[in-house]
Amino acid sequence: MIVDVPIKVRYAETDQMGVVYHANYLLYMEDARTAFLEAAGYPYAQMEELGYLSPVVDAHLHYGSPLRYGDTVIVRTRVISNRPTKTTYAYEFYTQGMDLENDRPLATAESTHCIVEADGFKPTSIKRALPELYALYDTLVEPA
Repeated sequence: MIVDVPIKVRYAETDQMGVVYHANYLLYMEDARTAFLEAAGYPYAQMEELGYLSPVVDAHLHYGSPLRYGDTVIVRTRVISNRPTKTTYAYEFYTQGMDLENDRPLATAESTHCIVEADGFKPTSIKRALPELYALYDTLVEPA
């Protein structure tokens, strides 16, 4: 499953050159991952209601061409790996109007997440704690 999430670049997200400040890509990734989970039928709030959180344990970004103030960014999101303790998402960044199937993305990224108990932040197995989510991820994996 691939989910495309549009995000309008706000002025406050840019630097003096009008280019999106590099750390804001992480915010776009978070928005895209949340939208991905909703589209998959397992909203992040459901995980929290069950007493779990899903922090980032690793993130990689590769910047190609800049995103700028006023752009509508399309963040293309998919799960590329599902293991009992970690799930990895891949992201591609485009601007509205680009051909998402044929154009090279302006930036790419990956983030890996684990599951922790909300009380105490103790890491736990996704497969054991949230078996429905783990099984869902297995059906959604789209290798890179």
